[in-house]
Amino acid sequence: MSSLPPAIFLMGPTAAGKTDLALELARVLPCDLISVDSALVYRGMDIGTAKPERVVLDEFPHALIDIRDPVESYSAAEFRADALAAMAESAARGRIPLLVGGTMLYYKALLEGLADMPSADPAIRAELEARAAAEGWEALHRELAEVDPESAARIHPNDPQRLTRALEVYRVSGLSMTEHRLRQAAGNPDAGTSGTGQLPYTVAQLAIAPAQRQVLHDRIAQRFRVMLEQGFVEEVEALRRRSDLHAGLPSIRAVGYRQVWEYLDGELSRDDMVERGIIATRQLAKRQFTWLRGWENLHWLDSLACDNLSRALKYLESVSILK
Repeated sequence: MSSLPPAIFLMGPTAAGKTDLALELARVLPCDLISVDSALVYRGMDIGTAKPERVVLDEFPHALIDIRDPVESYSAAEFRADALAAMAESAARGRIPLLVGGTMLYYKALLEGLADMPSADPAIRAELEARAAAEGWEALHRELAEVDPESAARIHPNDPQRLTRALEVYRVSGLSMTEHRLRQAAGNPDAGTSGTGQLPYTVAQLAIAPAQRQVLHDRIAQRFRVMLEQGFVEEVEALRRRSDLHAGLPSIRAVGYRQVWEYLDGELSRDDMVERGIIATRQLAKRQFTWLRGWENLHWLDSLACDNLSRALKYLESVSILK
């Protein structure tokens, strides 16, 4: 048995039931929940992110929820540092860190570390966002394909945050993200790393999703409409009343928020907003599945199974997470 402390990763696409299973596990195991979600970090963004209700968070606190204002950015490197600190605190108390969420880049950063990249350049970022507004994100994706085809193959044209960052890195440093990572892998001292190396935990990796993709699509559509009934539009209206928030921020570009913002701007009808919000959420789920298909050492559970808790516990015991 490994002498490293245990940790559990619970991954999956949006609307798959990750939170429900995490709560079930936390009821029977000495777990501390740590959110792995790039939207749940933002305060005041509750309905559209499917943030657990306050009564749930009071009973089952989640680290890394509500830690940023929507005007602020939050990087994968910041997540890694925050998550490692939360995991260390949990392990020091003899408990099991249970990381739950669907931001796959964060899991990857936690497991593998990140190459040191140039700091953000607000002027370059503003220029890129202005060009995207004028020409569309496809134009920026074509530019990235010319200077960094490997990153362009990984980054979807509808992923503006990662697309902007990849172009920003190239313009600031003259090196592509791919070149930065190659230099890191070759041990080039000029490349640097951000906490690379083996994660000091025995990690069990679970993923949950419906076996049939159409089931997930139906759940996504239903959840989006429920969000609207719960006051999603009013939530975005409250954000819009702030003078420091705008459509170019990573928080407002989050799936669902961007579409409601465009609706309130008069760019979309309500029906179009609903349709595009659902489509964007399905596209997010597809990207998450793409990550997960290539993930090693992953134990899958079916969202519709009635015995996922017992299956998960049996798996955790088999990989020596439970003693």
